[in-house]
Amino acid sequence: MRKSRRKFSSSFKAKVALEAIKERLTLQEIASKYEVHPTQFSTWKREFIENSSKAFDSKSKKDTEDKEKSQLYNKIGQFQVENDFLRKVLDK
Repeated sequence: MRKSRRKFSSSFKAKVALEAIKERLTLQEIASKYEVHPTQFSTWKREFIENSSKAFDSKSKKDTEDKEKSQLYNKIGQFQVENDFLRKVLDK
């Protein structure tokens, strides 16, 4: 009989990664505490450290991207209206 694959939430992964970063317990102790293979939470730890800089990214960058997106969507809408108008005129 096959074992079903376990899925871990992002909050659980973060908690285990932080525990591994603190290094208060050995890898084996953390593995037995959370019932996760040491290789798996080492991977989570590495990903956590690599992506930790995103927590401090400025929100203004996201705001400018959102503004650009909305402008592009407006432009697409305008082109669609113009295109529909021209189709109607040419069909007459």
